[in-house]
Amino acid sequence: MRSIAKFIFFKLMKWKFNGTFTKLKKCVIIVLPHTSWHDFYIGVFARKIIGIKMHFVAKEVLFKPPFGWYFRWMGGRPIDRSKSNNYVASITSLFSELDEFRLTLTPEGTRKKVTQLKTGFYYIAKSAKVPIIMVAFDFGKKEIKFSKPFSVGEDIDSDFRHIYKFYKGVVGKIPAYSFQAK
Repeated sequence: MRSIAKFIFFKLMKWKFNGTFTKLKKCVIIVLPHTSWHDFYIGVFARKIIGIKMHFVAKEVLFKPPFGWYFRWMGGRPIDRSKSNNYVASITSLFSELDEFRLTLTPEGTRKKVTQLKTGFYYIAKSAKVPIIMVAFDFGKKEIKFSKPFSVGEDIDSDFRHIYKFYKGVVGKIPAYSFQAK
């Protein structure tokens, strides 16, 4: 299956990788820009080619029959998203409970245009004491760009400048919805 994914992704779709995905047991992976449903299959191809399991969290109801098995198989973990629960603490606990957990998030929180990223991923990485790996789906260049892992520091503004610099000029499937890094 991996060789088929490589053939489709690299030869037929003519996409490429820029950089190398660092294979860590635990990390937060942020993927930008998230502008279209097309991001899903691009991510599935990339994950298959890289050859490691990546995870996501979603509301508990998605993990019930008849499709719950599929979401678990894809790396999903149910999370109670009610306002009474601390979302960051709930996800951080997964890092301590599991031997391997690579949480993948889209920090825009929507496929529509945003001017600022949500900060949950940052606080999850900080609380779980795991590095962040930035991934860019650049439809303009037909490439997936990978950052080296970085650990958050004490200065959120400095860390976000670093993050925004990585995503500068990246174009999503729907360019008008692309996050414009400062």
